[in-house]
Amino acid sequence: MPDPLPRPTLTWEGCLTGARLMMPALPGIVVYGLAFGAASVNRGLTFGQSLSMSAIVYAGASQMVSLEMWRDVWTPAAIVTVAIVTATVNARFILMGATIQPWMRGAPVAQNAFNLFFLVDASWLIASRYRAEGGRDIGVLLGSGMISWVLWIAATAPGYWAGSLVAEPRTYALDLVMPIFFASLATSLWRGVRASALPWGVAAVVALAVQALVPGYAFIVAGALAGAITGALAREPV
Repeated sequence: MPDPLPRPTLTWEGCLTGARLMMPALPGIVVYGLAFGAASVNRGLTFGQSLSMSAIVYAGASQMVSLEMWRDVWTPAAIVTVAIVTATVNARFILMGATIQPWMRGAPVAQNAFNLFFLVDASWLIASRYRAEGGRDIGVLLGSGMISWVLWIAATAPGYWAGSLVAEPRTYALDLVMPIFFASLATSLWRGVRASALPWGVAAVVALAVQALVPGYAFIVAGALAGAITGALAREPV
């Protein structure tokens, strides 16, 4: 049977559209990048190591978490612990990737791999809203992710040289900038009480319960899985 889904397109115009749609999030990305750069110098990272982490890891939340667990002397146990925690924090990308797989299916593997490297929460939300409105150009996903990547690296540099000025983002409530932006974008995915309330509610309750009972970052995975499973079970038959 032929695949009924059309092949995805990736155009320069789509990339520019994605970059434009990411504009409201860029101030938050810059501020958070500054905070990471400042925190990294206080943990003993060199300038090159700080920039390399932002360029290669490119995951603000897990980068901050790894800095909290940073050691002057590394042991195999410490490395495994940081790896597990980082994987837990980033496990949400498994579900995010699964949601955009039908959209990207049919595109060259190398193109999809390149595109997914730049996938972050904000670009996923922007692309999901664009897709829900009937858009097909996956350049929107790539453009929104790439511009945030460039600014994330660029903001790390002055943050590093600023040193301890914003070493602890919670002091200035900077840790709330990106969650507030994500929440405002997520409201655009709301499809009414019947379609969205139950999965969102279950995810929130499970995440809060796990956060209170289990130390660490397991609540992220637990909430995401609970919401996804609930949404699948509650889905009306086609």
